[in-house]
Amino acid sequence: MQQVQFAIPEDEILAPGHLGCAGCGATLAMRLALKALGRQTILVIPACCWSIIDGMSPYSAAGVPVMHTPFASAAAAASGIRAALDLKGDTETTVCAWAGDGGTFDIGIQALSAAAERNEDIIYICYDNEAYMNTGVQRSSATPLGAWTTTTPAAHLKDNPKKDLLAIMAAHRIPYVATATVAYPDDLLAKVARAKRTRGTRFIHLLSPCPPGWKIPSDQSIHQSRLAVQSRVFPLVEVEHGETWTLSLDPEPVPIEDYLRAQGRFRHLMDDAAAIERVRAGVEARWRSIVARTQLNG
Repeated sequence: MQQVQFAIPEDEILAPGHLGCAGCGATLAMRLALKALGRQTILVIPACCWSIIDGMSPYSAAGVPVMHTPFASAAAAASGIRAALDLKGDTETTVCAWAGDGGTFDIGIQALSAAAERNEDIIYICYDNEAYMNTGVQRSSATPLGAWTTTTPAAHLKDNPKKDLLAIMAAHRIPYVATATVAYPDDLLAKVARAKRTRGTRFIHLLSPCPPGWKIPSDQSIHQSRLAVQSRVFPLVEVEHGETWTLSLDPEPVPIEDYLRAQGRFRHLMDDAAAIERVRAGVEARWRSIVARTQLNG
């Protein structure tokens, strides 16, 4: 499959002076996403890294209006803002909830599911760094099988797989669901732009490496994002109305060890062939499931 070519706008909406860590995937993700969302956007951000990255009140690095909300309520608050804009006759402003995996996979999933069931006219972007990074690298249900966190130390590693939020959101049969990473900016911006053009609930799952939490050098975030796709750990997919599944990229696969070895959070697995094989089996099974769904579309 050919990669999407997208003319990336030069306008820099995200301001310098944000409080993100060096190499923060979530910060780069916001910078890119805002280029496709545009300045006529309202962001809704629950408790997460981006609550800090945006800066201390009354300052904001986002460059667009931001509503900060409690952990569980991003989708509900975004739905309320959309309703208020509609009452004012404003159909042009985009409302985008921007939440981490803790506020999406775990604490915020009830509000997200409810908004999706109502097909609220919002975009919901989950920047997924695979743990509660803002509060000290604790396990979330987005944390991969076998990963180290402060609550899953080497003696008690996470022993169940990452929650399949792509399938969960597709099961709501909302108009648009997609996955993206900062390593493929053309693909990311094209998907955000498509979400902006679509009406109803749109959900984008955006893998965003965290150098301190993943235990990688700060200059390796994009490389690790690319390896996640190439190793098939994180497939790039689009789903329309829960039925039409499309692979955005079918990469020539690289060994799963290439992805795991570079991250300190998986260092303990390198001498455990059985553990690596269990991770590989889970990745391959999910890949086959996604490919089967794309083939059903003809």
